Amino acid sequence: MRVTKRQLHGFKSFADPTDMRFETGVTAIVGPNGCGKSNVSDAVRWVLGEQRARLLRGAKMEEVIFQGSSARRSVNIAEVSLHFENDDGKLPIPFKEVVITRRLSRSGESEYFLNRAPCRLRDIHDLVRGTGLGADSGVVIESRMIDAPLSDRPDDRRELFEEAAGVGLVWVVGSHEI
Repeated sequence: MRVTKRQLHGFKSFADPTDMRFETGVTAIVGPNGCGKSNVSDAVRWVLGEQRARLLRGAKMEEVIFQGSSARRSVNIAEVSLHFENDDGKLPIPFKEVVITRRLSRSGESEYFLNRAPCRLRDIHDLVRGTGLGADSGVVIESRMIDAPLSDRPDDRRELFEEAAGVGLVWVVGSHEI
């Protein structure tokens, strides 16, 4: 099983339909600051079910939809599809190619598709369970993830360890932690 193609449309800086094909081996996305490298990795996390806008570098989920620019109007839908080669049957579905798609509209309607058939987020999670894929997997490593443990800011390091441990927000009331 491997990712063979990624399609983005209306997702963050990708206003137009954009296809990215992946050959066998390691893929690295490189380019100057501001060209959309982080948006490519955000798209993978998002299509696999990421629900925390903060981890997609936003305040609310609607911010993944292309917001417009001085030269382009905003769009109303963001859509990302990941294509997997499934010749080895690692994904428990009887298809040689598996396509996972997520779509979000400005109205807030969110949809998931498996090989173009509507499905639930739970169906996506069940499909990729045990494969090393998922919104929280280490398959996509962003530069900020590498920088975090090297940071000299204690808050950055603490946040990294909390995320790795699966610990949520810690509330402090008086001098007692909850």
